[in-house]
Amino acid sequence: MARILARVACAALGILSAAGVAAQEYPARPIRIIVPFSPGGVTDNSARVIADPLAARLGQQAIVENRPGASGNIGTQLVAQSAPDGYTLLLGFDGTMVINPHVFAKLPFDTLRDFAPVTKLGDAALILVSHPSLPAKNLSQFITLARRMKSATFPYGTSGTGGTPHLAGELLRQRTGIALEHIPYKGGGQAIIDGIAGHIPLVFTAVATAQQYVKAGRLVGLGVPGAKRSAALPDVPTFAESGQAGFDVTSWVGILVPAKTPRQVIERLQGEIAAVLRAEQVSARYAALGIEPVGNSPEQFGEQIRADLARWEKVVKAANIRLE
Repeated sequence: MARILARVACAALGILSAAGVAAQEYPARPIRIIVPFSPGGVTDNSARVIADPLAARLGQQAIVENRPGASGNIGTQLVAQSAPDGYTLLLGFDGTMVINPHVFAKLPFDTLRDFAPVTKLGDAALILVSHPSLPAKNLSQFITLARRMKSATFPYGTSGTGGTPHLAGELLRQRTGIALEHIPYKGGGQAIIDGIAGHIPLVFTAVATAQQYVKAGRLVGLGVPGAKRSAALPDVPTFAESGQAGFDVTSWVGILVPAKTPRQVIERLQGEIAAVLRAEQVSARYAALGIEPVGNSPEQFGEQIRADLARWEKVVKAANIRLE
């Protein structure tokens, strides 16, 4: 009996020792950060900003790999089906992770089942802008105008159906009852072009996309739907300041890994990424993208994912938004 117990104890120590060695050795080869969108956008750049400093801290290459298609679903599926070893990371976007599950009839992944959160990289502020010809200088004035013009419908452009700007517009419509009509574009930049030209009166987009035109007076910043004003456009009030208390919508980006990735690997990644986000050069580059760095714990990030899934489910159902 004593011999059996001794063997069991040795085996247990061996397992623990192997786990410890594995944790110390990670990463032993380059890691991939899968971006499920094309190069050049805010989401893609948020990964590229951290890639080199993260590689320096890990002692291995961090390669950004773009796998666009199907509103982010193709690249996201790739990561869901990858080995849970910490070598394939997903640049998660709220549109893909917490809105797509309600917008698409079928998805090749399950956000909660197939992924483990590592950390939220940051929040990207959104903004509602208007053409200068619209007789309103802030959200409160626009809502008053829209309610007075009962027979009028106000189109608003966004980067596409089912994205966070679209859902922010739907939430505003549902809360205020004003007649907003969604006009989807193939990117926020195209919507901004039509907004500047006066083809549409309103655009919901990222602050980073609109800020130069607001500063130049070519567009009017009606409001920021986040909890606080944007550092890039500090003169533009929040929706809450315009009478929409509790209206807090931002677009986030974060790092996730396949489910069943070892806890020690997740903790290593979270710690290193959080350190990268605290670096002055990284935070400055994120500020230029309109992103406020976060770097929270896996538990905190996971709580937000679950809360956002529940929140947007209600909005999507009320708006009857579906994609095949």
